[in-house]
Amino acid sequence: MLFRSVSAAPVAGDLVEIAGRPVRLRVHGAARRVSIRIDPAKREAVATAPSARRLPEALAFARTRADWIAQRLDALPEALGFAPGAVLSVQGAPIVLERARMRIAPKLIPATPEEPARLLAYGEGAAFARAVERGLKAEALKRLTERTLVHAAALGARTPSVAVMDARGRWGSCTPPQRGATGRIRYSWRLLLAPYSVLDYVAAHECAHLVEANHGPRFWALVKTLYGDHAPARAWLKAHGVRLHATGAA
Repeated sequence: MLFRSVSAAPVAGDLVEIAGRPVRLRVHGAARRVSIRIDPAKREAVATAPSARRLPEALAFARTRADWIAQRLDALPEALGFAPGAVLSVQGAPIVLERARMRIAPKLIPATPEEPARLLAYGEGAAFARAVERGLKAEALKRLTERTLVHAAALGARTPSVAVMDARGRWGSCTPPQRGATGRIRYSWRLLLAPYSVLDYVAAHECAHLVEANHGPRFWALVKTLYGDHAPARAWLKAHGVRLHATGAA
């Protein structure tokens, strides 16, 4: 990890060290004040300024929050890398990552009474990790598409296109159909690492947006009709979302 000297004039994008922890400097024109937040995916703090002129102020503010930054970063769950032998939780069930002996597409082997499910992937080091992620994304797309079809049909809505992404700030997004165009739903593939009920809640949530493009009473009534009580699923994501983003980060 390469840090910029703190004696140099700060520049947006710089990574500086504060109390032994990484802090990224950022400019955001829509910001009204300097601020500091934690990016759990990159395992660094982010100091934001409304303009480049105020970056020194953002850096100074981050220094005053050194203890807070250290506590929050140190509290992040340990990253779990995609390496042979690692065990992931997929929809609440264990799955072992295993290196394939020959070049094959990533393949999910179902569990048997004798052993847990396995994900076979080819490659070494980073190549193996990329193959594992491709396999997980493919499985996530399959399962999320299945639930999307069910919920869209229950609403009487046209079937949207479905894709997976790795957005850090949201679990899903929906573009409702307009002027005859097909709606689009994008999900975080990391929902595959959550319990089935949580994945299903997000699918119901995004499908409800095909009809109601807001979070008003009618929208939540649709979610309840499709899914039921969503509070436990939302609470689970709030409590465990950081861990999902730490998976594959090592």
